[in-house]
Amino acid sequence: MAFDGCLAGLGNPGPAYAGNRHNLGFLAVDAVGRICRHPRPPKTISAPDAEMLDVVAPGGAGRILCVKPLTFMNLSGFAVSRALRYYKIPLDRLLLVHDELDLPLGRIQLKRGGGDAGHNGVASVAEQLGTADFYRLRLGVGRPPSGSDVAAYVLSDFPAAEADLAKEAAEAAAKAALDFFVLGAAKTAARIKAAQTRPKTEPDNSRA
Repeated sequence: MAFDGCLAGLGNPGPAYAGNRHNLGFLAVDAVGRICRHPRPPKTISAPDAEMLDVVAPGGAGRILCVKPLTFMNLSGFAVSRALRYYKIPLDRLLLVHDELDLPLGRIQLKRGGGDAGHNGVASVAEQLGTADFYRLRLGVGRPPSGSDVAAYVLSDFPAAEADLAKEAAEAAAKAALDFFVLGAAKTAARIKAAQTRPKTEPDNSRA
């Protein structure tokens, strides 16, 4: 079973965490599964430590392994590294999707390497891979008010006023992830930047 890339989303398993800010990476992976229904629906792959889907992506991206670790955030790296090793997916074809405090809600940034900025899931992946030199799609959730507990903030649900924007961000991240596997990092980063600087009333013709 050969895959052309691995999309790994970070989050915590179970319904108690489903709507949390910390689970925005999971929401993006779920959105990819909804988008990629043709030429065939995603296929579930049995794994002890992750929810995994075999996805045939449109636009020439090929077969993508979608991974949602079930080990809880701080141990996410075990499932991601095991999936890469088992399916022999090279590191430069991994895209890790996660929530990011240093970006406002709705903002997306593609980067390679760098520090984990205190994100335990990112730190776990870097530790288990033995390197931080992999691509990451950072999805902004913003920072809590000064003096607030950061852990409580990321483990709380998006309030009603932010729910629609969070859903839009997950959908945009899913499309950016598929672009990454077709176009590569540089063109995907340029598309993300263009989409986020374009007025909302201006149509997006970048896919024409």
